[in-house]
Amino acid sequence: MAKNSLFAILLRSRWWISALIAIIVGAISFALMPEGFRVVGAVSGLPFAVIAVMALRRQWHLPSAARIEQTQQALSAMAWPAFADLLEQAFKRDGYTVQRSKTPAVDFELERQGRRMLVSARRWKSARTGLEALRPLQAARESSEAQDALYIGLGPLSEQAQPFAAEHRIAIWQASELAHALRGLPL
Repeated sequence: MAKNSLFAILLRSRWWISALIAIIVGAISFALMPEGFRVVGAVSGLPFAVIAVMALRRQWHLPSAARIEQTQQALSAMAWPAFADLLEQAFKRDGYTVQRSKTPAVDFELERQGRRMLVSARRWKSARTGLEALRPLQAARESSEAQDALYIGLGPLSEQAQPFAAEHRIAIWQASELAHALRGLPL
């Protein structure tokens, strides 16, 4: 599906928008079609209803904007030991074996189903994340031959850091991903 097609945009939008479009298209088609074709007109909103269901399924477990804001504020007020313990609980709950790292670029070494991931999270309060935070993580990943790398930070990535993270497949967790990962844990 093309990134900017109508259905792709609707899949990224709130689910109820597609449901509303399905209802409007179906109702207008039903009202304007001749007597024998009204059922066909009413069904014309069906593709939008399918998109609404798909979007709802994707968004079902995602945190609300209020939950994301609450999580960001709570994490911003935490000290490193409390934040590290919280992350460790979340990783263990998700099935990872967690090992705290002693290297400066990596805070956690995770393993699940034979895949290793290095996590850098100590600079989670930084206002902006630049290459100076991502390069050491990538270097540690290459030297340890870990398959995955994850950087955790509440601030946005700099213009130079975004393509670097994408090129080197470094996953980035910000407030929304943290709100989802820390669901159910006391902040």
